Amino acid sequence: QVQLVESGGELVQAGGSLRLSCATSGRTFSISHMGWFRQAPGKEREFVAVITWSAGSTYYADFVKGRFTVSRDNAKNTVYLQMNSLKPEDTAVYFCAAATGGMYYNRLAYAYWGQGTQVTVSS
Repeated sequence: QVQLVESGGELVQAGGSLRLSCATSGRTFSISHMGWFRQAPGKEREFVAVITWSAGSTYYADFVKGRFTVSRDNAKNTVYLQMNSLKPEDTAVYFCAAATGGMYYNRLAYAYWGQGTQVTVSS
């Protein structure tokens, strides 16, 4: 089992920045990659970004490229999502998730999920 706890979500004005954190514990040696997803009211959960656990390779959804950066601190077993130039349409609950394999953009590949943290961007 892997446990995930997100933090860092809050209300911010458009153009502002936030850094989300995802602390992991448990069988972290089984993790192949860590993803960030988000879900806005009435919408499906969508892929935002991913980082591979060992090599640190990153991939992003087109709508966050150049604005969001995913990183990890293996010593702290923590993954971060730095979000800059935030827009009202970024408002959503953000989830981190851990996968032991599978396609990084497919939420069904992720076996472990955090509880989510609310990000609200005001215009």
